Amino acid sequence: MPPTRSHIRQAVDAYLDRHPQERDALDGLLAALDGPADPCSRATLPGHITCSAAIIDRDQRVLHIGHKATGLLLTPGGHIEADDHTLLATAVREVREETGIQSGDLCLTPLLDAPIDIDVHGIDARHHRGEPEHRHFDLRFVFYFAHEDPELVLQDEEVAGAQWRPFDEVSSPTLRAKLLEAGLDGRIEPVNASALIFDDAGRYLLHLRDNYPDIWEPGAFALLGGGREPGDRSLEATLRRELAEEVPGLHLSDLKPFAVEEATGIDGLCVPIQVFAGR
Repeated sequence: MPPTRSHIRQAVDAYLDRHPQERDALDGLLAALDGPADPCSRATLPGHITCSAAIIDRDQRVLHIGHKATGLLLTPGGHIEADDHTLLATAVREVREETGIQSGDLCLTPLLDAPIDIDVHGIDARHHRGEPEHRHFDLRFVFYFAHEDPELVLQDEEVAGAQWRPFDEVSSPTLRAKLLEAGLDGRIEPVNASALIFDDAGRYLLHLRDNYPDIWEPGAFALLGGGREPGDRSLEATLRRELAEEVPGLHLSDLKPFAVEEATGIDGLCVPIQVFAGR
């Protein structure tokens, strides 16, 4: 099942909260989200949604690949497919198919799962495919490498070479401007927080998660906690907000950082988690 309209709108709204001056430029995207046709389908005209990935290494460079069909040097990306449950999943899948980089080699940045850039660009007619001239509403997401830079295994059918480019040489003008403003350095940091809560009897507090297939650790006992949201001032603030939602009335005055662990998110990404301890 492709991403829902509510999921896409949440991502677009988060982007427009940071860039309200771009609302008029995204009128076509907003109209597509309100229209009757599937905004994720490549058959939807005059425009539909695509996703791409800006992968930043520890030298603050962005991966570009050469597309054989167009001759352009671009970041990995493409159309949404039926099995892509989220926009991030589309971007991650395209990275895997075009470069061989696996989802577990990537992690989220401080921008979380919000797009860093949304670009609207025209696509020439492809008469051999029966595609008229149309537009792509390209949502661009940023990723860091979770560990060492993996070896690239480029897709022979569509990709002709790869380059790492510094921020000021990124091929897309809109993405280039956003990256130069964002202060991203390519070095991973926790974006989730959880609580190791214990008592004087040597017991630890866990909660039983809902058994829904599209959530993290469905049907499992797990530490309380969750992902950082844009309004959270710190990861401790993230954890205290999550605790207030999950166990109202539980107050911990002695939360302290305990360790950082790595988990795998629902899109297969590496997720560094700051674990706090509290009695």
